[in-house]
Amino acid sequence: MSLKRRKFLLFGITLGGIGVAGLAHQGLSKNHLPQQSFKVETSEFLSANQEGILEPLPKKDVRIVVISDLNSQYGATTYEPQVDKAIAMIPGWEPDLVLCGGDMIAGQKRSLSKGQITAMWAAFDEHISAPLRQVGIPFGFTIGNHDGSGAIVKGEQVFAGERELASKYWNSHDPGLNFGDRGNFPFYYSFQQKGIFYLVWDASNYLISSQQLAWVEKTLQSKEAQQAKMRIAIGHMPLYPVAIGRNKVGEYLADGDKLRSLLERYNVHTYISGHHHAYYPGKRGKLELLHTGALGSGPRQLINSKIPPRNTITIVDIDLDSASTRYTTYDMKTLAVINIHSLPRLIVWDKNWVLRRDIQVENLTQSEKESIN
Repeated sequence: MSLKRRKFLLFGITLGGIGVAGLAHQGLSKNHLPQQSFKVETSEFLSANQEGILEPLPKKDVRIVVISDLNSQYGATTYEPQVDKAIAMIPGWEPDLVLCGGDMIAGQKRSLSKGQITAMWAAFDEHISAPLRQVGIPFGFTIGNHDGSGAIVKGEQVFAGERELASKYWNSHDPGLNFGDRGNFPFYYSFQQKGIFYLVWDASNYLISSQQLAWVEKTLQSKEAQQAKMRIAIGHMPLYPVAIGRNKVGEYLADGDKLRSLLERYNVHTYISGHHHAYYPGKRGKLELLHTGALGSGPRQLINSKIPPRNTITIVDIDLDSASTRYTTYDMKTLAVINIHSLPRLIVWDKNWVLRRDIQVENLTQSEKESIN
């Protein structure tokens, strides 16, 4: 597929009286604004620059590149080609920050030795962390279950050794973040950048402890968090299931509605997660839900979708004055942009449901409304 020139659908979205141009997969989202009409046009926009870097729409106040689930098979010290390709492309997009939804290495196996786990972190540094560090791009992340699972059995952490090694790696490698509270880094912590307050919680296990939740509430109600222009939360497991094979208890956070209410109470704009290996730009209530696809091995199929699994990377452009976000998401195998309208309007599993972020509850069909009641 040539990188010389590409044609994509552009959408002029009228949202709350604001005219916005966006790619077909993109929706401009602003919390607390009523949804208005969509105007569809076609235009040529995206192209490759002289270095062959795909160029998304013009950068806004803040640009974040979001990646997740980078690993391969247990114990692997290599990464799949699309991972290396993505890391090489990132500097050309000039992001202010890279966020990772977890699973940077391939642990969570009791037979792995300390030497093997240390070697995986060294490989992660070589392939991902060091290249970004060398060009001065800060790296925010959440610990995934394969990095240092917080699973507890009979009152003891099953993978305490892996967590110690994760902590050792991250406390000896500077991610370039402006920390707020790093007392429990790298498992849960906060940082600020360019007017945005980021809260990272430990969602490497489906249960978040009451101790950690007390910290979350205290942190979100702090002056630093509430005076920020936007608040974003990051954790490995999502609040609700979106992918086939991950739609069972233990593969998404317990008490999703309760956790969402907590984040909404303190006006968190977006919760970014990984683990389900399937890209889905969703929302529930007032909270945006960016389910990040897998960049590494094992992409999964969305519930309610016939689209084959694919590796993805997402660029999030943020307008701070309007508190709005715009996504540009690529299929890393083909470099095609994902059209948001190709994704399910609604994902429902058991009593859990998530709307696609450009859909309003009042605009659902009668059968769709019945499926969530």
